[in-house]
Amino acid sequence: MKTRLIKSNFLVFILWAAQSAFAQSNFVVTSNAAGAVLHGEFDPTTYALGSTATPRAISAAIYEDLNADSLKAYILRLASFENRNTGSDTASSTRGIGAARRWVYQSFQRFSTQQNSRLLPSYFQFDQGICGMAQHRNILAVLPGTDTANHQIILIEGHMDSRCDSPCDTACLAQGVEDNASGTALVMELARIMSSHEYPATLVFMVTIGEEQGLYGAGAFAQYADQEDLPIMAVFNNDVIGGVICGQTSSAPSCPGANAIDSTQVRLFSSGSFNSPHKQLARYVKLQHHEELRPIGAAQGSWKGVPMLVSVMTAEDRTGRGGDHIPFRQRGFSAIRFTSANEHGNASNGAGYTDRQHTSGDVLGADTNGDGEVDSFYVDFHYLGRNALTNANAAVMAAYAPPPPSDVHIVGSYVASNGVSNPAFFEVSAWTPESEVRVMVRTALTEFDTITAELPSGPNHWIGGVPSANVYFISACAVRTMPDGQKLESLFSEEKMVLAGQIGLEEQETIEATSPFELLQNRPNPFDESTWIGVHVSDNQMPITGEIRITDLQGRLLNVIHINLVPGINEVLYDHGYGQVGTFNYSLFVEGRCSGTKQMIFAN
Repeated sequence: MKTRLIKSNFLVFILWAAQSAFAQSNFVVTSNAAGAVLHGEFDPTTYALGSTATPRAISAAIYEDLNADSLKAYILRLASFENRNTGSDTASSTRGIGAARRWVYQSFQRFSTQQNSRLLPSYFQFDQGICGMAQHRNILAVLPGTDTANHQIILIEGHMDSRCDSPCDTACLAQGVEDNASGTALVMELARIMSSHEYPATLVFMVTIGEEQGLYGAGAFAQYADQEDLPIMAVFNNDVIGGVICGQTSSAPSCPGANAIDSTQVRLFSSGSFNSPHKQLARYVKLQHHEELRPIGAAQGSWKGVPMLVSVMTAEDRTGRGGDHIPFRQRGFSAIRFTSANEHGNASNGAGYTDRQHTSGDVLGADTNGDGEVDSFYVDFHYLGRNALTNANAAVMAAYAPPPPSDVHIVGSYVASNGVSNPAFFEVSAWTPESEVRVMVRTALTEFDTITAELPSGPNHWIGGVPSANVYFISACAVRTMPDGQKLESLFSEEKMVLAGQIGLEEQETIEATSPFELLQNRPNPFDESTWIGVHVSDNQMPITGEIRITDLQGRLLNVIHINLVPGINEVLYDHGYGQVGTFNYSLFVEGRCSGTKQMIFAN
């Protein structure tokens, strides 16, 4: 019996693979107006608002407008279609992929009507054999930009299709709430609220199909964008983005264990390491979240103001998994994936699999008191809303951003020999038409060790206090000053690499003259619950506030502690909590510059 089952499943897989093997073809953007905008062939005054709002004001308005109840309503409606498999019913008005995509399209039409037809709904149609069907449609909502001279496109996407264990099962209950009604709802809500503003870049909100069978909907549009030379500057893919409960089999890098809850962290997955435009895009999203979105949240006491951790992950996706950002990366477009901190399962669906992902159990929640109403939700709509705002804020800033510096060089470098931390210093030249730049340095971590304050555009800026390492990666961004005083960063330039062996040594007095801050080893170390972290400040330094940033060895930020720095010894108590084990880094940052990094050990 076991041998027959294996052969039967193998045959089903072969047949399914054969019918899916045909390449995507016959691309059609069903709206002529939307197609023209995608190609930059339109008069922006046709869609203009005449607004003078700044990026910061727009981001704040979007923050106010986002509605968790809207997200919930979208998810409930998507779940009501019962099975959104790519090969499911297209004729029914109540069940299947056809009814679901028509409802999304009609929703985009409604949003457009509310915005004087500035938002352009369209289908993106393509031919490919998937699950017995030959023709398929993504759903687009295109918001024309105001700058056709430098036409750029930002794409925010999420897949709508759902599945059970079998990739082409169109009969099962497959509400697909976490995977991926949550991502579809995010895209829809951003289309609604972001279309009430205008941006230099064109924004495209896309709901795809065919993700569960092989990323086909995204692959078709990526192929079309490549063939048509569409200027896509950034792709934000949202997949499994609203759930907060950890399953038993969540794919690595994963959550702590079954039923752990996390509603304050989002993971950004992207391809590559050194000089990866995708990693640089993820770092840009994080920087804009920290410097632009968090201050808005800090000023408001609602659920939107809950502090969020944006984690730039090392891998392109979870181990053995994939998402709709990958076809765009494969075509040369900068693309990242937003995913919840916790995921309920790895979709293995083998013997003993009890998690919800890719099962009929991927529903909104549970009725715990038997009154017929869901009262325990698997998706947190407030958490989903905060992830939506992270998308929106980064898109707004990128849409208004100047081009990155085109010419970044490392003119000189040295490492200070002071017998303690041996920090490195770099002389950087970064040219841009803008008047200012910022320089970013990272070492072995995924995220930046050092981000400078604004510097004049041009040659020979010394960047100091970078932690000692074997290799350094240096990049820069242009900075534009907006009418409200906002310093608006460009996307980051390519990274330049410097090996420690290429760096010369200077005497100790050089470091003492350059850096008045010395990060001390924590005590006690190892420790089990709390430890003191100290900083020595030189006598001639004026009082200033710094940050102690605590990260794990993968570079994920765990905590930030503010520390008042005055001449002499300054200390803060870090209370991690009992029962933790492992090695972590802590760094001192003053005015955006890293003044040293050390390690501390949790040992229960």
